[in-house]
Amino acid sequence: MLPELGYFSLLLAAITAIFQVGFALLGEVRKQYHWLALAPLFTYLQAAFTTFSFSALAYAFLTDDFSVIYVAAHSNSQLPDFFKFAATWGGHEGSMLFWLTALVIWSAVFCKFSQKIDRLFANRTLAMLGLIALGFLLFILLVSSPFERGFPPPPEGRDLNPMLQDIGLIFHPPLLYLGYVGFAVSFAMIVAALVSGGMDAAIMRWIRPWTMISWGFLTAGIILGAWWAYYELGWGGWWFWDPVENASLMPWLLGTALVHSLIVSQQRGIFYYWTILLAIFAFALSLLGTFIVRSGVLTSVHAFAVDPDRGMALLILFFGLSFIALSLFAFRANLWQGKVRFNLLSKETAFLLINGLFSVAASVVLLGTFYPMIFTVMNWGSISVGAPYFKSVFTPLALPLMIVMGFAVVLGWKQISNKQILVKLWLLPIAVGLALGLIYASISQREHFALQPLPTIFISLAIWIILTHLPYSQKMWQIRPLAMRLAHIGFAVCVIGAMMNSYYGDEIGVRLKPNQEAELAGYTFKYENYNDLIGPNYTAEQAIFSISQDAKLLATVTPERRYYDVRTMTMAEVGLFHHNLDDIYIVMGDKFGNLEYAFRLHYKPYVQALWLGGMIMMLAALLVLFGYRREHKK
Repeated sequence: MLPELGYFSLLLAAITAIFQVGFALLGEVRKQYHWLALAPLFTYLQAAFTTFSFSALAYAFLTDDFSVIYVAAHSNSQLPDFFKFAATWGGHEGSMLFWLTALVIWSAVFCKFSQKIDRLFANRTLAMLGLIALGFLLFILLVSSPFERGFPPPPEGRDLNPMLQDIGLIFHPPLLYLGYVGFAVSFAMIVAALVSGGMDAAIMRWIRPWTMISWGFLTAGIILGAWWAYYELGWGGWWFWDPVENASLMPWLLGTALVHSLIVSQQRGIFYYWTILLAIFAFALSLLGTFIVRSGVLTSVHAFAVDPDRGMALLILFFGLSFIALSLFAFRANLWQGKVRFNLLSKETAFLLINGLFSVAASVVLLGTFYPMIFTVMNWGSISVGAPYFKSVFTPLALPLMIVMGFAVVLGWKQISNKQILVKLWLLPIAVGLALGLIYASISQREHFALQPLPTIFISLAIWIILTHLPYSQKMWQIRPLAMRLAHIGFAVCVIGAMMNSYYGDEIGVRLKPNQEAELAGYTFKYENYNDLIGPNYTAEQAIFSISQDAKLLATVTPERRYYDVRTMTMAEVGLFHHNLDDIYIVMGDKFGNLEYAFRLHYKPYVQALWLGGMIMMLAALLVLFGYRREHKK
């Protein structure tokens, strides 16, 4: 009965979405302003109905209701409860319901915190949010319902994909979706401004916190996803340039540019064109990313089964919303002609470069992601676009970006003095020296490694950015300047981790029996013992390794090979040891008899700097949120 109530709640949510759009628009058009007060009411009702629907689906998972086809396909009675709950968004239908739930919660939060902004503008924003929600409600109700029953119900479910039975699944998709959907608020506010034809500093100020919060969620989701891939998939990497990874990267790149563009538009009254287009395309690419995952048109380890009908429905929604926004932009474009002049060496120029570089980066990712599909559709054959392409195009974009970032803290509006530039330039030789020392310390015990120019340049620039952004005066500890500095420092720390791990990491493949040893990067790996394990829904073979350096025991790690009976899948659970910012990483492979196994041993220098940098950037977003929350209370 509860699944039927969940589906019925979605029907009610669709009806309330219609009323939300209708009262928000018709109240203004017909000058029935008392109708406008009803739009927030229906927004809250829509959020309540949708949240109830999602809760009904989660309850079906927790109670093993295998009469629901979606539950039977993604759960099992032996699955731990926290994975049962996470399985709610572990498949196509449930993830779309979660997407919708996140959207209506964002809308309700916007209602709560928009009481101090212009009411007509807020209601136009609610109308657009309601229209987006209605599109997804119709999509779920018509072609993607998670509440469909199957009779007779199977005695047992097929279990959740073992790759998804991890703590990362509980947090990674929700954070990613909150980031995706959060850009819907910025998008809706821009559309509301385009409808009225008014674009000023006040509107930019209203949009900024929503954009920053969305960017923070998306950053957290991407970093957590990279961490999950790193330790769960067992291949030692953290970014594969997979189409679904790219789908999250593209809106992040444009969202980062949007965060910067909004600052200029608010402070200087310029770059309105940039801000509008970035807000439109950041959300449009979020929708496109959803299409990539759900349609299966692009080959990906993340993608769900191919379903052209669902993919086409999402594509129609993508083009429909993009057409509305871009048509309004074309109609209103001649209203904003910024005539503010600024010097070449100024903050305005830096932000212009940032907008351009991030936009080009998003474009090349988009091209590289879809080019294989275009090649196939045009009957030109088949082609694969992988890491070499993306690395070759990102390198010339990243260098000027990091140089601009290094000077960001001394740039002023309109112009900058030469003295300020020189003050920061003297830190560059210090940064180069520190970079050389850092690299040498990592490779000094490994004869087959040498200094390479590209990582040395990037690591030097990253350290330079950190040095130039350290808050050394009381003024710099104010929330917004501090958040900016932390975001840039976090990015620089990520660059250090990525460069050190990519260029100076090491690995070997070995076959070992108990009590045999192997050497890598100055560490001794000894295969000590073996265990057979029985888990809640799997059996496992576990190796016990001791890791030592200079005859000193550092740690004991236990890589495993798990066999999931229901899914008949074997998964490797890596053995990890964190040593300073480095990782020692062991993957257990095939068995050769008499407890002899293949193992892959990895040395990952400074890989933890990636996660540390990501956390620093998330902290920056939280600081901004705290600052805006404090302003709202005043």
